[in-house]
Amino acid sequence: MLRQFGTFVQLNTVINPSAPADPSSRKGELPFSLQDLRNAIPAYCFEPSTFRSLAYFFLDLGIIAGLYAIAAYLDSWWFYPVFWLMQGTMFWALFVVGHDCGHRSFSKYMWLNNLVGHLSHTPILVPFHGWRISHRTHHANTGNIDTDESWYPVPETKYNEMSWAEKFGRFYAPLIAYPIYLFRRSPDRKGSHFHPNSDLFRPSEKWDVLTSSFLYFSMVGFLGYLGFQFGFLFLLKFYLVPYVIFVIWLDLVTFLHHTEPDIPWYRGNDWYFLKGALSTIDRDYGFINPIHHDIGTHVAHHIFLNMPHYHLKTATEAIKPILGDYYRKSDEPIWKSFARSYWACHFVPDRGSKVYYQSPTNPQSNG
Repeated sequence: MLRQFGTFVQLNTVINPSAPADPSSRKGELPFSLQDLRNAIPAYCFEPSTFRSLAYFFLDLGIIAGLYAIAAYLDSWWFYPVFWLMQGTMFWALFVVGHDCGHRSFSKYMWLNNLVGHLSHTPILVPFHGWRISHRTHHANTGNIDTDESWYPVPETKYNEMSWAEKFGRFYAPLIAYPIYLFRRSPDRKGSHFHPNSDLFRPSEKWDVLTSSFLYFSMVGFLGYLGFQFGFLFLLKFYLVPYVIFVIWLDLVTFLHHTEPDIPWYRGNDWYFLKGALSTIDRDYGFINPIHHDIGTHVAHHIFLNMPHYHLKTATEAIKPILGDYYRKSDEPIWKSFARSYWACHFVPDRGSKVYYQSPTNPQSNG
């Protein structure tokens, strides 16, 4: 069931420089304040537990190692499809652990966040610092057509000018876009996640970016060695197919976080952080929820990005009475949500400060 759109603000984030210094000072926008939301949440929800975070990390590693052991022991083409699906899902779960590290919600210790972040992300070909910083940009600009980092809409004129290949890559093959995004970012965004001179990064972040890039390409080299030593089929069975499943999970979940026909997008002065932060929606992945660390609990995450994933459900329940109809959640099956957004969300009108996704077949369907 979808709830009506509303807005709120987030602590400890990097705000777009063009945003007002104090967005919460705008009158008439919200019937509640950030402090109201924070006061409603138990204080412990803002405190990461290093022990608990490490427990999730090692649990994921243990399951991944166990699946590899079973697959190697059975060596059965009857089992491999099951193994691929399960292992690709666990790669995705490991990514979510690194996601907490990137938000510094894994631990209070910066060195541990960086260490576990690299240990979580490098084996699944994610440049930890490069991705962490681009994700920071996304959180700082959520809902802003001009400055958001990922899964933002294109204007109708731009859509009509796009080549068939561009449209296919962006709108008809969205679940395999992530590796391309790492090297080229999204359309109309310059740079890559590997080069320290990319627009994404500050000069002070040069060595962070170079470190993650070195580890990323070292992993690529290691995979190449495995393929040379044991054959391409070995690499395909034990890594490449699970990796593709992981990429599908990553693109599916992030796509559904911010792509919905009635989620508004903003331009110019009509956007500010409070309003854009709620251009997201909670989704229910059923029995997968605990496996991928409740990443579908996304609304509270956009308010308080430094909150550990294992406290987001508690925080959500605490703020729902305050948010009321401003809280957004979908309980429909994921496949149904994806199908609707896949067909209905292609572009937004060229003009307007508050706009909604439209499609070529039904351009007025979203108001």
